[in-house]
Amino acid sequence: MKLRLKILSGFLLLVAMLIVAGGLSIIEFSKISRSVRDLLDDNYQSIQASQSMLEALEREDSGVLLLVHGNWNQGRNTIARADSVFQSNLRKARHNITETNERPLIDSIIKQYGRFNRIWEKPIAGTFKEENLTWYYQTSHQAFSTVKHSVNQLMSLNQKSMYQEATDLREKAKRAIMPGIVAILSAFIFSFLFNFFINHYLISPLERLIGQLENFRPDSLRLEAGIKTRDELKRLQDAINDLISRIKFSK
Repeated sequence: MKLRLKILSGFLLLVAMLIVAGGLSIIEFSKISRSVRDLLDDNYQSIQASQSMLEALEREDSGVLLLVHGNWNQGRNTIARADSVFQSNLRKARHNITETNERPLIDSIIKQYGRFNRIWEKPIAGTFKEENLTWYYQTSHQAFSTVKHSVNQLMSLNQKSMYQEATDLREKAKRAIMPGIVAILSAFIFSFLFNFFINHYLISPLERLIGQLENFRPDSLRLEAGIKTRDELKRLQDAINDLISRIKFSK
C-alpha cells in the first residue's frame, strides 16, 4: 500500500469514528428532546390543571362559607368564578390522559364534584343552612374534602410519573454522552496506534535510509536500508541504488 493511502486511511478511519459517535449522540439527544416535549405536553399540563382545580375548589369552599354567613351576592360570584375555572381545567385533564390509572381518577372527580356542586346550587341563604356551621362541616366541607383528595391523587400520580420520566431522561443523557466519551478514548488510542504505525512504516525507514546515505562509502555497490514494503520508500531506495549503479558504471 502506498504511503498516501496509508496516511489517508488512518485519517478516514478517525473521521468515520467521529461521525459514528456524533450520529449516535445526535440520535440520543433527539430522543431526549422528544421526551422533554412529551413531559411538558402530558404530565406538566395535568399537574397544572390539578393545581388550578385545587385553587378553584378552595375558592368555592370560601364561597359556600360566605353563603352560610348570609353574604349571598359575594358568595355566588365567588362560586361562579371558581366553578368556571374548575370546569375548564377538568376538561384539560380529561383531554390529557396519559397514565394508566388517570381515567378512573378523573371519572371519580367528575362524580364527586357533581355531588359537591349540587350542595351549593341549592339555596343556602334564608334556609336552616344559614349560620349552620354544623351543616357546613358535615355536608359541604366533607364533599369539598373528598373532591380535593381525589384531585390531589391525580396531581400526585402525574408528579410521580414526571419524576420517573425525569429519571429516565437522566439515563438517556448518560447514554447520549457515552458515544462522545467512547469517541474521545478511541481517538486517543487510535492516535497512539496511528503514531506507532507512522513511526514504524515511515519515520524509521526514512531514518535508516538517511543513516545509510550519511555513512555511504564510495566503494559500496548498494544502499541497504532494510525497507521491505512496496511503497514510495522502497521506490526511493531502489532509485538511489539505481543512481549508484549508473554512477559506478559511468566511471
